[in-house]
Amino acid sequence: MILTPVRSSAIRAVGYVGDTLTIKFHSGRVYDHPGVPYSVYAGLMQTASKGGFYNRYIRGRYR
Repeated sequence: MILTPVRSSAIRAVGYVGDTLTIKFHSGRVYDHPGVPYSVYAGLMQTASKGGFYNRYIRGRYR
């Protein structure tokens, strides 16, 4: 999967294939979240606060 670098103090890069969202953090940890709707991915990519969006709409909601 190709990860797109993003401007964020917490998140380094984001990828999305099928319905799986991949998040790479500055710490080096990488998390795959299957079952994420495209609208959630699009919202993440458009928001100014990617870490805040991740914590509010993705973390703990998707495996």
